[in-house]
Amino acid sequence: MNTSKTVLITGTSSGIGLAASVGAAKAGWQVIATMRDTAKAANLTRAAAEAGVAGLVQVKRLDVVDPESIQTCLREVLAEHGRLDAVVNNAGAGHVGTIELSSMNDVRATMEVNFFGVVAVTKAAMPYLRAGRGRVITVTSIGGVVGQPFNEAYCAAKFAVEGFMESLAPVAATAGVGVTVVEPGPVATEFVANLGVSVTEAIAAAGPYGEAMKAYIDRTLTSFEEAQTPDEAAAPIIEALTGAAPAFRVQTSPAVREFAAAKLTDLDGSGVQALTRAWLG
Repeated sequence: MNTSKTVLITGTSSGIGLAASVGAAKAGWQVIATMRDTAKAANLTRAAAEAGVAGLVQVKRLDVVDPESIQTCLREVLAEHGRLDAVVNNAGAGHVGTIELSSMNDVRATMEVNFFGVVAVTKAAMPYLRAGRGRVITVTSIGGVVGQPFNEAYCAAKFAVEGFMESLAPVAATAGVGVTVVEPGPVATEFVANLGVSVTEAIAAAGPYGEAMKAYIDRTLTSFEEAQTPDEAAAPIIEALTGAAPAFRVQTSPAVREFAAAKLTDLDGSGVQALTRAWLG
C-alpha cells in the first residue's frame, strides 16, 4: 500500500488536468489521474514518463456525470492506496452560444458536467477527505466571476461552482478539510476546441447574432494569442495542493486578477457591462 499522499484529479487527458497531474507527481504525490475515456491517456502517460514520474501517475476511468463511475473509482483508490488526501475537480466542458439559439439539452449538459459533476465528486470524496483532513481544489474560471458574451450556460455553471464552494468552505473547515477555487483565464489551445465547430460554422449558426459572434470570436482569438500555457495555469493548483495554508480563491495570472478585481469593485454592474459589450463590436 502506498504511503505517499494521494490526490485524485478529474479531466486529465489534456490541458490543465494533464499538467496538474504531472506537476503533482513531481511534487511527490501519488496521482490518480482520471478521465472519462482512458483510451485518451497516451499524452498524459508520455508526459509523465518524460518528467520521470510515470510510477506516480495512475490512470483510472471516472465520468463525473456517472455516479457509479465515481463510486467505483473511489473504492478502487481506497482499496489500492488506503487513503485519499485531496481531490482536484478539473473536468469540464465549454459551450459557446446564446440562449435563444441553444437547446435546453445543451444548457443542461453544460451544467451537468461543469457544476453537478463537481458536486457529485466532492460529495462522494468528502468522507475520505474528512478522515485525512484533506483538501478540495476546484478549477473554476474567470468565467465564474465575470459573465461573458456567448457563454451564458458555461458562466452560469462556473458561477454556481463558485457559490457552492464558497458556501462549503467554512463548513468543511470545521472538519479539517480545506477548500480552494482556482480561476484560470485563457489557456492556450482551449477556445477553438471548445467551440465544437469551425469558426465559420459558429458564426453562421449564430443567425441574427452573427455579427456579434464574429466580433466576439475575433476578439477572443486575439486574447488567446497571449494565453497561459497549461503548465502556467496548473502551477497554482500545485501550490494549493502543497502549501501550508492556501487561500480560498486563487487567480492564475496578474491579468486574471485584474479582470476579477474589475468585477468585484463594480457594484452596479455598469463597468463590466461596458467592458463586455465592447467585445461585440
